[in-house]
Amino acid sequence: MALSREANSKDSDALYAAIIEAHVGLSDADSAALNARLVLLLANHIGEEAVLREALSVARKSIGRSA
Repeated sequence: MALSREANSKDSDALYAAIIEAHVGLSDADSAALNARLVLLLANHIGEEAVLREALSVARKSIGRSA
């Protein structure tokens, strides 16, 4: 399985809004904890180490730091 970087949602805007809504009212620490839990849940769902490592690298590079 290769990392898909194309839009893969029927309604990307609604998906983004749901993610943002999940953070409403949370402290910075609770928001970070939510993100960490979500990453772990989705990583488990994907289950492909190579895909996850590629995703981590792409995400890290996108914030200006190399993995």
